[in-house]
Amino acid sequence: MPFKRGQLRYFVTVAEEGQLTRAGLKLRLAQPALSQAIAQLEAELGFKLLQRHARGVTLTPAGEIFLPKARRALAAAEDAALTAQSLARGATGTIQVGFTGAPPILHAPELFAAFEEGHPDAQISFRELTLPRAPTVSWLEDVDAAFCHPPLVDLGIHVQAFRVEPRVIVAHNTHPLARRSELLVAEVLDETFLGFHPSVDPVWAGFWSLDDHRGRPAPNTTDTALTSTEMVVIIGSGRAITTVPACQAKTLLSILTDVVAIPVRDARPAVLALVWREDNQNPLVHALAELAGKIAEDPSAVGT
Repeated sequence: MPFKRGQLRYFVTVAEEGQLTRAGLKLRLAQPALSQAIAQLEAELGFKLLQRHARGVTLTPAGEIFLPKARRALAAAEDAALTAQSLARGATGTIQVGFTGAPPILHAPELFAAFEEGHPDAQISFRELTLPRAPTVSWLEDVDAAFCHPPLVDLGIHVQAFRVEPRVIVAHNTHPLARRSELLVAEVLDETFLGFHPSVDPVWAGFWSLDDHRGRPAPNTTDTALTSTEMVVIIGSGRAITTVPACQAKTLLSILTDVVAIPVRDARPAVLALVWREDNQNPLVHALAELAGKIAEDPSAVGT
């Protein structure tokens, strides 16, 4: 049946949200246009999918049966589209690398310089991503790979560690800890840490507030960051502290002149890594990952 992928996405979103208004906001589509698209899909199918009522919409019996099929068809279509995009970039010698925070060329210049030397005809483009969300495969949809502290490593994800970095506390220079030259984990666990938006991968988010040492979420958090820029603003305001890899602290200190970075002597280190979907078909991803692995094993293998 010749219905469009967009129609399936509209239907699935409305079914999940239970309301046309919320679904329209999520899809960035006006409610009348969304209602018309659903009505057109129902006309093409020959049966009603949704029952409208004052509080929103519910699935009809036929809609209940059709929803899982629509989800699978939509997932397959989106997977095919992502594969086509990665193949197209590979065919044109292009690789798109995502990142959060400072561009990776600032903390891993040796990796990208060596890659460009070995692949002089390849083009690397960098794209800033929102903070990681689950599932990671979804977060990586629009790029070939991401250079970051790894988020949750779920099914279908490959990770190539590149470098281990000590963790440091970044705090405003008016914070009581700001004059310390070094800290222990136990001394900061009860401090007020930067919080994250609920959509951010909780495993990744917890790393920045030392949840891996505390064994539970930080008892005191403030604000909720969704982007790296929001993280910078909150830290710069002095309302919270956070931990970051030492290399990222250098970037933060160059942006925020009124914050300090304090090593946390016994904190588990951060790992900077390349993360990508295992079904990515761009051969340049595997070339970059192989090079990252070689440098991780022997940093002197390439010029710095």
